[in-house]
Amino acid sequence: MSIQITSYPPLGKVTCLKHEKIKFTVQLEPDSDSDNQKEWEVQIWHDIGGTEWLALPVQKCPSTAVPLLSSGQGQGSNTRHVFEGEITHPQPGIGNFTIRYREHQDGDADSEWQWANQKQQVGDGELIFTSNELGLEQQELKKLSFAGLGRYFDNLSPDIEVEVRKSEAPGAALWSLSGPVEPAADGHPGVARLPLGVPSYVSRFFALVRLSVSWLGPRQGKDKLDLSEDAILCSFLRKDGVHVVLLGVSVHDVLTVLGSGSDGAVVVKAQNDNPSPSRFQVLVSAADEFEIAMSALVYEARKLVRPYDANANDDQNAQWLSSWYDGLTYCTWNGIGQDLSEEKLIPALDELKRQGINIKGLIIDDNWQSLDNEGGDSWYRGWNQFEASPKAFPHGLAKTVSTIRELHPNIEYIAVWHALLGYWGGISPDGELASTYKTREVQLNSPIRSSMLAIDPCDIQRFYNDFYSFLSSAGITGVKADAQSFLDLLSNPTDRAEFTTSYQDAWTISSLRHFGPKVISCMSQFPQTIFHSQLPTNKLTIVVRNSDDFFPDIEDSHPWHVFCNAHNALLTRYLNILPDWDMFQTSTSNPYASFHAAARCISGGPIYITDTPGQHDAPLIKQMTAPTTQSDSITLRPGIVGRTLDMYHDIKEGHVLRIGTYHGRARTGSGIIGLFNVAATPKSALFVMSDFPGIYAADTDSKYIVRSHRSGRITNGLNSASTVSVKLEERGWEILTAYPTRAFTLGEKDNVETEVAVLGLLGKMTGVAALVNSDVFLESNGRLRVDVSIKALGVLGVYFSQLQGWDIDEHFMVLISGKAVPRKTVWRENGRILAIDVEEAWREMGLQAGWSNEVNVSVLL
Repeated sequence: MSIQITSYPPLGKVTCLKHEKIKFTVQLEPDSDSDNQKEWEVQIWHDIGGTEWLALPVQKCPSTAVPLLSSGQGQGSNTRHVFEGEITHPQPGIGNFTIRYREHQDGDADSEWQWANQKQQVGDGELIFTSNELGLEQQELKKLSFAGLGRYFDNLSPDIEVEVRKSEAPGAALWSLSGPVEPAADGHPGVARLPLGVPSYVSRFFALVRLSVSWLGPRQGKDKLDLSEDAILCSFLRKDGVHVVLLGVSVHDVLTVLGSGSDGAVVVKAQNDNPSPSRFQVLVSAADEFEIAMSALVYEARKLVRPYDANANDDQNAQWLSSWYDGLTYCTWNGIGQDLSEEKLIPALDELKRQGINIKGLIIDDNWQSLDNEGGDSWYRGWNQFEASPKAFPHGLAKTVSTIRELHPNIEYIAVWHALLGYWGGISPDGELASTYKTREVQLNSPIRSSMLAIDPCDIQRFYNDFYSFLSSAGITGVKADAQSFLDLLSNPTDRAEFTTSYQDAWTISSLRHFGPKVISCMSQFPQTIFHSQLPTNKLTIVVRNSDDFFPDIEDSHPWHVFCNAHNALLTRYLNILPDWDMFQTSTSNPYASFHAAARCISGGPIYITDTPGQHDAPLIKQMTAPTTQSDSITLRPGIVGRTLDMYHDIKEGHVLRIGTYHGRARTGSGIIGLFNVAATPKSALFVMSDFPGIYAADTDSKYIVRSHRSGRITNGLNSASTVSVKLEERGWEILTAYPTRAFTLGEKDNVETEVAVLGLLGKMTGVAALVNSDVFLESNGRLRVDVSIKALGVLGVYFSQLQGWDIDEHFMVLISGKAVPRKTVWRENGRILAIDVEEAWREMGLQAGWSNEVNVSVLL
């Protein structure tokens, strides 16, 4: 017998609750028909309200009480047994629980209990009960200012200067911490290592650490801080529900990171590249919610960062960001490989066209450049000249670009790759570049290579202006500047101080001048770039890679890639960048293809594919993209960057990864949750509707429907307190979209109330993101009118709760730009969705795009 137990609040996780009562929901799923027919007894075993563990019997209820939004391979609700129970007025504090169950047999009180935590190898559920008003309001913040940081840290170091700051995020307490760092001397930086104090009353911690010199990644743990890598961000969830968040701020050539001591203390580690004494800076915030604390830190950090010197208004070629971000892009890296040439590139693009895959952007990745040391390792190859490799591109870069544009006019943007220092091995000492620009041999902290030749900082601005002028003249419209973290590999503090700022500024100024926002910053998740180039808001937003690479042939890397990106976004969503979750492959032979596709869609960032020529999953690509009225295609990016909803839980715990985002205006828009099974076995999960971004737990009056992308199933009658269920197979995923409904009473329809919601484009992973505007209202004659503006073509869905009882011909009129659509383009789908094939109607009606890409659709009832 195998039984799967799922609950809300969940086992093995920590849940913060502010309600006057706690409602437990348990879902029991037998794996056999015989077990499904049995009666089951279920109890919550808990220590809530005291030290003694007690049993709370939960009562069976209809499985419809917990709607199944997604069911993996289609198992129905008859395989689920649902139980509910409540504890009223739990006192503020912490509690733990597990679940036990047994077959119910009348008269047999000795049936053996089965314990879910033992059977499923999962820990107890941890509950943190807070009062409705946790206390971090204005009066409490004033009190905290006097009480000081010592409220949250034991053994607070007297050697650290603590200043209270006024938070620009309401509801957050804020402190600035600083301390001395010795000057750099004799070719070595000044260093400081100082224990700050031990975080008190900790339940869980989350940190973003430096996995390598180039990349950040998440680390989690319980009770005591324990890090093996340096962190730039640490967050502690206390047992009173307060989030205490620390951010090491690297500015003015002082690198500041956070580590841990053997006693769980936060240790400040600082490195000073200045020849004079300096000070490290750490910001600390405390708030009821992580995002409030995080906002307070980011606002304050911007004040500490020196304003950026380049003026974005000098850019004469800036274009609307959506033009660059929204198109589907093809990258050559994994698809064509490192042996890149025009001979391979053109047929790859031809194959995309043959399969009807309409890309808008192309990234010509590594190995287009003219390099020395042919056949050598990349780290030992230097860059010769601006012109492309004469062997791989015998007619020159401009000719290749011209050929691409002639054969594929749909490709509007063509970018090329380069390393920030030129190439992986820097500048060739014997090439044209070395003879044209001043160079410097720099020492590296690397086991691969001890030194390389690079353009001297005094000449780097001229170098980048010349290089990008050459690219622009060749028809290139953007760049991917990689290996930026090589600046942090420089071992001499003088070199590091001179190169880091000069290179960042030169690259930013030149790229803005020549390409506007059409650039990608890669391998740049190191503190000196994050705070100098990515945090300030006085320049255009650019795309920045959000994690280490996509590795198609490493099985374990796929769940981790999505998990890492979702957690890194907790920081990067606050920067003046658009996080890029990297390219991926859509091939049907890749079992994680749709997993990655779904993650990219809800990330809110750009979408690139790097398929091997001919190995494309066109139906999958169609779920990510939509055609426009101007005969190109776009991706449907939600308006908010996606990020994890469960930051304090390690991937090894095996919980379903939940990534949340939002599209539309506050309260009238739609929350989106992407669910990803990062474990090696099927998983079920329960959660409440208030977990959707934009749905507030206190607002129980608003009504919602939820639509599952994969099944198309709609669940109605939900409010913020409703509990819902999902089931995912191994490598399974689902995207759920919550729509607020509006209720109208139509007199001509027997005074029946109908609920209405505009769904966006059906069949798209994030189809709601196609919505630009929508309005539902009663006209003066009592007729219901739905006006929708969408930015792409496809099948538009509008939900009517009473649609099953209405005749479409009798009751509906659908218009595009004021003209009636052909009848065959309107139908009823899944009973309650009015489906309108706007793409087919647009084509049949012979409509033309005007000055705007938007399509205006009206539904009259």
